[in-house]
Amino acid sequence: MKEKVLQAMREAGKPVSAGDVTKMLNADRKEVDKAFAELKKEGNIVSPVRCKWEPVE
Repeated sequence: MKEKVLQAMREAGKPVSAGDVTKMLNADRKEVDKAFAELKKEGNIVSPVRCKWEPVE
């Protein structure tokens, strides 16, 4: 799921919220939130704007 979330974020080309990713992937919000938490912990995503996230490049 983490890889799917990262890929969706890259394809968006702009900072996105967990809700945006959930809609893009047509996935369960809990799964997306869990992936976001793991990606944040690992330092793979950053928040340039409040409540929006983008992958670290």
